[in-house]
Formats: sequence, C-alpha cells, structure tokens
Amino acid sequence: MKVLLIGSGGREHALAWKLAQSPLMSEFYAAPGNPGIAEHAILVPLNIENHDAVAAFCKDKAIDFVVVGPEAPLVAGLADRLRADGLAVFGPSAAAAQLEGSKGFTKDICARYDIPTGAYQRFNNGPKAKAYIRAEGVPIVVKADGLAAGKGVTVAMTLDEALAAVDDCFEGAFGTAGAEVVVEAYLDGEEASFFCLCDGKHALPLATAQDHKRVGEGDTGVNTGGMGAYSPAPVMTAEMVERTMKEIIEPTIRGMAESGHPFSGVFFAGLMITRKGPELIEYNVRFGDPECQVLMMRLKSDLLPLLLATAHGTLDQVNAEWSDDPALTVVMASKGYPGAYDKNTPILSLPDAGEGEKVFHAGTGLKDGALVATGGRVLNVTASGGTVAEAKDRAYALLDEVRWENGFCRRDIGWRAIERETGLE
Repeated sequence: MKVLLIGSGGREHALAWKLAQSPLMSEFYAAPGNPGIAEHAILVPLNIENHDAVAAFCKDKAIDFVVVGPEAPLVAGLADRLRADGLAVFGPSAAAAQLEGSKGFTKDICARYDIPTGAYQRFNNGPKAKAYIRAEGVPIVVKADGLAAGKGVTVAMTLDEALAAVDDCFEGAFGTAGAEVVVEAYLDGEEASFFCLCDGKHALPLATAQDHKRVGEGDTGVNTGGMGAYSPAPVMTAEMVERTMKEIIEPTIRGMAESGHPFSGVFFAGLMITRKGPELIEYNVRFGDPECQVLMMRLKSDLLPLLLATAHGTLDQVNAEWSDDPALTVVMASKGYPGAYDKNTPILSLPDAGEGEKVFHAGTGLKDGALVATGGRVLNVTASGGTVAEAKDRAYALLDEVRWENGFCRRDIGWRAIERETGLE
C-alpha cells in the first residue's frame, strides 16, 4: 500500500514509527513531517492547509490511504476533501470533528444523550459568563469553545482566575477559538485518557493512558499540552472501561449517527474518574500527544490494518493486541514553555535507543543540516518496562543522554502509578 501521513509532531512520529513496521506498506510519505519522521517516511513539503494541493499529491503518487494526525486539518475538512476523490482516509469528517472543534457542541451532545459530564453553560459575551461564574462559585472551569492548541482551558480555583480567563477568551488571547466560552462545573477525581477506534457503527477499545498536563513537579503550575504520559492508567479498571464504553462512547456513536454525522476515526475521551464513575471532560478526535507515544510502544498488532478497518467500516473484524508491560514518555520542552521560548536552539546529540526505547521528535527541524528545537514541546523520550517504575527509570536514563542545553523536563512523570505500585497509597 501507498500511505500518506499528515502532520509533523510527536504523535505523528509515533504513528510513523509504528506504521513503517507494517508488511502491507510499499511506499510511505509524510507531510510535512519532521527529522524523526524522516527515518521512516519520505517527507513531502506540502502545505496541509491547502487541501487541493494534498489531493493533487495523492493523485500524482496514487496514494491508497491517508492518515490524518492532528486535529486542525480534520476540523477544517481535509478528510472530506480527500474522500470526495475516492480516497480511504483515517479521520473524521469536519462535521464529526466538531466533537473537538467546538466544546459547546460536545456538551450539547452530552446533554441530549445523557452522557455523564459536568454541568455547563455556553456564553458569547463576557458579562453574562462572569455573572454565571459569580452565581456558581469556584472552583470552576472556563474553556475557549474552539481549537486553542491545548491552551484554552483554565481550571480556576479562585474567582479572580475565573474572571481573568473569561477576559482572555473575549479579548482574543486564543483568536477566534475564544469567540464563545463554555463554563462548566469542576469535577473532582483522577484524570484518565481513553482511546477507542470507531468506524461509524462499531467500536474497538484501545488502551488507556494518563498524562501530566501541568508544567511543574507534583502536577503544579499552568496547564500545557502535556509534559509526559504513561500507559495503562491504573485508575481505568476493567469495570471502569466497561462503564466508559456503555455510558460515554456508545451513546456518542449513536448520537453522532442520529445527527447525520457518523464518526469515523479515533475517539480520545478525556475522563475524570469521580465518586460517581467516569465523567467526560472533553473529546478529541485524534490520538493524544504525548499519549500516542506510549500507546504505540505497547501496541503489538500491526497498526495499519486497524486504521484501514476504521476507514472501511470493518472494525468488527479486527482486534488489537497489547503488551502487558507499561510504557512511559517524558516530554523535553524548550525553557520558558508554555510561555515564550527561544527557537532554533541546537540539539547537539540524541542517544541510541535500545529495545523498548524510542526518542520521538515533536518540535524539531534542521538548520544548516544541524538538528534544532523549533517548538515548545520538542522531544518525547519513551521507554517500556516490567513496571511503571522500571519504564520511568529507563526513560530518564535515556533522557539524561540527550545533549540539548535549552531543554527542561519534569522528573516525576508517573508518580501516581508508582505510588500505587509500591503500596504507598
């Protein structure tokens, strides 16, 4: 098969690494890719916002299958444009991608189909949003409705924080994403990420993961796109997975089909496991980043047939096999992230990864032939092990061999799971 992968981040490097292992693959391209993805695929300098250019490339190279990694092209309708040309595509239509593209849309689906989630209201002006916040009290959560690259959510523990978050949204801190605001109840519990392939009718649960959103040790400081992750998530017991499927995923599949927008792709359900059980924080319509990195490390099955079955509506005919060994990834970010940071800082060398180890490139580029850091989150240092503690030790040992002066990381990724393992909790 001739396959094109869309995207350039750590998630896409993990997908490329796993897809390239498939014996079904004959030619593999990535647009625009990154220096890590270049180990596995031929990089194509396409502007992925130009859907006609992507379609023309697919026609020119007789591409059989397109895998869309990031959310922005899906929300913008790239999958629809390529399907119109008869291509098989992994990723939802623009209408179905509203589950991530509009937090208000998702909350409305939850309300209509009785899916457990925090109580909420939608607002298109600041004074009404602030009045609601004052009436409800804190803690409370303020979200920009649209895509804000993981930065449009404020978990406000004080009234001043909540009111400032409303101002940020309506004053343009997140561009058009903040033109509407969703204010919702604060859910108390433990977060988990749940992944499930869906072909519009059938669902195939994948593995669970847990990520660390906060920039600081002990899960303190501001929210980021994710500073590390591990899989599986201990809080997601067999009973909790079953309840998530029955109470959240299956009603969503039914609801999207009844709305005329059947969902085909991957559901990434951000969950809060509360005293009542699993509650939906938000949906994403692509693999998580950095959760994808630990999922791909644990996946024993060939990824390509699973994604093809999703695109062709035959998910009921395939299964996914997983390693029992946990996997853990640590994000190396540019100093200053998630605020301002220097770009194009030199990465002098990366370590040689052994079996069950991989350094995924998330925000790297080449400048005058040398590797440089181009983004906020730059490397995902990933390892598996017999326990979470062992996976953590292997990942940090690998990370300590990276020679990049402008990089920083958290040193406590996986702490909750390790406390469970050692019986301290």
